Amino acid sequence: MENKTFVASWSGGKDSAMAYYRAVQSGARPVRLWTMFEIGEEISKSHALPIELVEAQAESLGVPLMTRGADWNGYEEQFLDAMRECKEAGIDIGVFGDIDLEDHLEWVRNSCAKAGLEAVHPLWKESRRKILEEFIEAGFEAYLVVVNTKMMPARFVGRRFTIELMDELEALSIDSCGESGEFHTVVVDGPIFNKRVPIKLSSPYERDHYVFVKAGLQEGAR
Repeated sequence: MENKTFVASWSGGKDSAMAYYRAVQSGARPVRLWTMFEIGEEISKSHALPIELVEAQAESLGVPLMTRGADWNGYEEQFLDAMRECKEAGIDIGVFGDIDLEDHLEWVRNSCAKAGLEAVHPLWKESRRKILEEFIEAGFEAYLVVVNTKMMPARFVGRRFTIELMDELEALSIDSCGESGEFHTVVVDGPIFNKRVPIKLSSPYERDHYVFVKAGLQEGAR
């Protein structure tokens, strides 16, 4: 990917951060972040991050943020619209954080192809544990912000993502990568950031079978 420009699919969590990191290490140049939000574009899909927090991540990365808002029925249409905008802007590739879910990989590749953009997956088929160990060893700082209580205990929400946490999850036969939706994370620091994002985590709350910790910026941070 040497000298190629890329748009990074950015959830705000660990997998998208690692894919971004690997792409930069390979010599590619980030020129845009893309995040899908709920309709209204105030809260991100899946990770439930507020727009101001994702904007702060983009600011620290030094890369412009592009957003779209959609429910799941309109997701593909908005995805294609965003990727076509990137193609028209002369961006070479899209970088995605998929690891080993074949169906999602194929959907991303096919959808990007419709927009005339090449999809690249820097983490594809690597050991989940190896990726996470590299993530922590590289100096990334992340926290669990969403927990699916059908798949793991609610008490883990709000915890910092560490080797010790991975070991705890695996001792309970829980995937420490959260690749099947067990949990989602937010990344606030690491080698790709110019400065730490000043995060504030509030008290957990529950909706349906998910527990969320509200993530925001510390008062006066922006």
